[in-house]
Amino acid sequence: MKIEIPYEPRSLQMKLHNEMQAKRWGVVVCHRRFGKTVWAINHILRDAIMNSKPSPRYAYMAPTYRQAKNVAWDYLKQFAGKIPGVKFHETELRCDLPTGGRISLLGAENPDSLRGIYLDGCVMDEVAQMPENVFPEVIRPALSDRKGWGVFVGTPKGHNAFYELYEQSAANDDWLTAIYKASETGLLDDEELSAAQNMMSADQYAQEFECSWNANVPGAIYGKDLEEITASGRITNVPYDPSVRVDTWWDLGVGDSTAVWFTQSVGRAVHVIDFYENRNEGLPHYCKVLSEKKYLYGDHNAPHDIEVRELGSGKSRREIAWDLGLNFRVVPKLPVEDGIHAAQMLIPRLWFDREKCRDGLEALRQYHRAYNERTRSFRASPVHDWSSHAADAFRYFAVGLRETRDRSRAPQRQAVMEYDPFAA
Repeated sequence: MKIEIPYEPRSLQMKLHNEMQAKRWGVVVCHRRFGKTVWAINHILRDAIMNSKPSPRYAYMAPTYRQAKNVAWDYLKQFAGKIPGVKFHETELRCDLPTGGRISLLGAENPDSLRGIYLDGCVMDEVAQMPENVFPEVIRPALSDRKGWGVFVGTPKGHNAFYELYEQSAANDDWLTAIYKASETGLLDDEELSAAQNMMSADQYAQEFECSWNANVPGAIYGKDLEEITASGRITNVPYDPSVRVDTWWDLGVGDSTAVWFTQSVGRAVHVIDFYENRNEGLPHYCKVLSEKKYLYGDHNAPHDIEVRELGSGKSRREIAWDLGLNFRVVPKLPVEDGIHAAQMLIPRLWFDREKCRDGLEALRQYHRAYNERTRSFRASPVHDWSSHAADAFRYFAVGLRETRDRSRAPQRQAVMEYDPFAA
């Protein structure tokens, strides 16, 4: 049976179709209005029609089920609807082909509901906005027994799991890696790009149209500061100095994440040599982590709420830590904005270890204020999300270090006097 699909791919789309035929895995980074969803649906549709295996199964996945419906469902009906005998199931967002193939639109917000499926191919669209466990725990196993293919497409959203996937794929010959910037594809004319630039911030434009991984998150608090020290080479290899004590700076979570920064003061400079974060673990776990790192420790610093007593034991977490051999110093309590200002003043003096502080640095880059559409301004208070714990610990670091330096005495010099008490 001859099947014709009303799809005329652009030259870059056709190039991408052809290149993916030779690869099992691909990461495709596209600017806005590239046509990635149209490409994805037609790539799936073509393979589903050509597949000779019994009951082929394919999926297009968006961050949410609603997004999958809003973005891709109409395209699937448009391109597959011309096939004689095709059936669409609106309530399930499913297309059944007369060849026996099936294409489903999925949302990534509830990964556990997808366990048990099998797939011959899958496109994950806007993967930067999906939970990190969706692919390794759900989609990858679903592709295994049929040796199916997978393509990750999207626009950058900072240094997250999508960025790491792009970096890893670029170094692997078995993967297709492609990046399409608006300034290079020619799909949008100069007038349209100029209009977009005038209506967007420089960071927004760089991210959405030029596929920049380093563009700051809108409302980013430390974005510019980190950008400056990155340019000056202060995020690099910073080894541990065994002759200098290591101070730790904590944000202690209760049933939540706990974040710890590890620093060494070397003259006027401060070396941030390590970072650790985990969740739903008690203090014994973190004491074990500190012991395994085998640093020579100085002060362990925590916020004032470490003094709050727990209902179960009647002890404060400071007392519990003391029983475990960890003696905390309490960081002075300051308003959040004062702490943020202290951190911004401190950053130019810091040197970060690129590898050991990678997760902490990414959290600082993503720490931001929410935008208020009504007032057209950013809210005063930072957004509380996954990045907050590392950012709070960093703020305590800035406040505590300043307080420590303020109370230390400056080195004394011998006074120069003309009076000699031993003169005749």
